[in-house]
Amino acid sequence: MVRKLILLCAALTLLQGCSTVTGIFKSDKEKASEPAELTDISNPIVIRKLWSVSAGQGEAELAIRQKPVVDGDTLFAADSANQLVAIDKTTGKIKWKATPNKEAASGGWKFWQKPTQPFALTGGPAVYSGLVALGGRNGEVFAFNAADGSVLWKTMVSSSVISAPLITFDTVIVRANDGKVFGLDLSTGEKRWQFDRGLPTLSVRGNSAPVLGPGLIFVGYEDGTLIALRQQDGQRVWEQLIAKPDGRTELDRMSDIDGEIQVGDREVFASSYHNSTMAIALNNGQPIWVREIGGYAGVAMLSDRIIVGDRDSNLWALDRNSGSDFWKQSAFLRRSITTPVVHGTYIVVADAEGYVHWLDSASGDVKGRVKVGGAVRGSPVVSDDGILFIQNVDGQLSAFSLAQ
Repeated sequence: MVRKLILLCAALTLLQGCSTVTGIFKSDKEKASEPAELTDISNPIVIRKLWSVSAGQGEAELAIRQKPVVDGDTLFAADSANQLVAIDKTTGKIKWKATPNKEAASGGWKFWQKPTQPFALTGGPAVYSGLVALGGRNGEVFAFNAADGSVLWKTMVSSSVISAPLITFDTVIVRANDGKVFGLDLSTGEKRWQFDRGLPTLSVRGNSAPVLGPGLIFVGYEDGTLIALRQQDGQRVWEQLIAKPDGRTELDRMSDIDGEIQVGDREVFASSYHNSTMAIALNNGQPIWVREIGGYAGVAMLSDRIIVGDRDSNLWALDRNSGSDFWKQSAFLRRSITTPVVHGTYIVVADAEGYVHWLDSASGDVKGRVKVGGAVRGSPVVSDDGILFIQNVDGQLSAFSLAQ
């Protein structure tokens, strides 16, 4: 019997290689839950890596989908510990680093504001008109001078901030993890308005960032509802249920709108974890169309179509006007892909194994791939001049361009 096993292993080694031998003993159920294997790309496009640099400790196991933000010639990124970094987007050279918890300690928190957990920067940065804003685990919100990283102001909201703020010409809008939305004065951080809404018991980890529309702020909620708030004072204008949270268990009922929301000329697009994507009229919140396709990642938008990933990491291209599908790409099954983004004529997603993929936006065919180390949860970011930035969970930032 021992001799037979040895011969079997030797034969399998010759046929498949030692690294795959263990896979033959896995059950069909185990194999079905594994990430899809990546296949070779014929005639891949040329992708140039411009630089790579560490932005700190990364987000580790917090699953907060941190990503950088670009303003002019500078890239801003935060880690989950205590560091905001400004980086030259062309060279990768670090311009400055800020450590806001030291500033917070010297400022003297009130006794009722003392953190209940270790300090961490859990929200991604946002930037506007020389000000960088981001939030922390215990409800801290910081505003920094984009030129040198000095703290302009700091304030507290009701709970942790795990998504990037939205900054307008006079307000910093912050979504707290308890569902409250705060409008903070851009100059001082003082609270101008507050919107409050309850949350379901169980939800997917993560929050969609507030998004600006024409006089409106759009916020996605864990019960599958998209809400439009008036930009001026945070009053609710309308709300629309993207997906009804039904099912026998709380897991079945999870309907979070956690991915990125896109605003068009007359409609807003949002996707729910409960397998639903909807186009909604901006003026009154009425549905234009709905498809039973959706997930946690969110939506990318082109002139004639939107791109959305479902819960199994299939990627779909849907007509903006009707919701009918142009194509479906299943090469990334169970790979936990990020929100898709548009990069030139391509669609880009990253996955939980640290691969970044470029797809032809017209056909959905996979055209390019690079590896950036650790898993990627936050969506890629593209600058106006076509540089694509990726931040992995280990805090490594990489920049890529497409060959001309």
